[in-house]
Amino acid sequence: MTFPDDVRYTREHEWAREAGGVVTVGITGYATDQLGDVVFVELPEVGKKLESGKTFGVVEAVKTVSDLYAPLAGEVVEVNAALGDDPAIVNREPYGAGWMVKIKLADPASFSTLMSSADYAKLVDEQHA
Repeated sequence: MTFPDDVRYTREHEWAREAGGVVTVGITGYATDQLGDVVFVELPEVGKKLESGKTFGVVEAVKTVSDLYAPLAGEVVEVNAALGDDPAIVNREPYGAGWMVKIKLADPASFSTLMSSADYAKLVDEQHA
C-alpha cells in the first residue's frame, strides 16, 4: 500500500494537508481498509477548538466504531457536509472528496511534527509484523 507524499500522517491513521495555515484532515486509505464500509461520520461544529491528539469525531463502519483524533490544535473552519448524505465517500476517496474537517492551525509550525509518508508506511508495516 502506498501513501500520498503531499500529506502528513498521525499514529492514529489520520492525514493532514496544509495550505496557508489551514489543514484539511481525513483518515488514511489504510484506516478505511481496516474499518470496512463507512456508514456514518460524526463531525464537530464549525468554530470548535480542537486539541492535538484529542478526539474530534467518530466514524462508524460495518465492522466497528472508531474515534477521530485531531492531528494538530486549532479551530474547525469547515466540515465536509457531503459525508452526511454519503459517508462511503471516505472509502472511495480517502485523500480527496472523503476529507472530514478543515482546521485553522493554532501554531502553523506544528505541521512539521507530523509523519512523512515514508514514516507512516513504516508504522503500518510494523503494525502488521
